[in-house]
Amino acid sequence: MEIFNGMAADTIKAKSPWQKARRSVSNGSCVELRSLDNGEVAVRNSRHQGGPALVFTRAEISALLDGARNGEFDHLAV
Repeated sequence: MEIFNGMAADTIKAKSPWQKARRSVSNGSCVELRSLDNGEVAVRNSRHQGGPALVFTRAEISALLDGARNGEFDHLAV
C-alpha cells in the first residue's frame, strides 16, 4: 500500500494504533499520530478520522517534538 500526504487517514494500514496525548481533550478533539510500517509517522485530526493525513519522516517529527518541548509553539495554544 502506498501511503502519501492527503490520503484518507482511516485507510492507512499499519501495525501500530493511532495514538493521542494522555492530556488530550476528552471530547475527541485531538491530534493523533501513528507509526507507519515504513518508519514514517502519520498525523490526523481525531474529529475527522477519515479526513486527510499528513505523513512525516522521523526526523521531521523529532524536530516538531523538540520545538514543542522548548515552547516554540506555545503561542498557538492561547
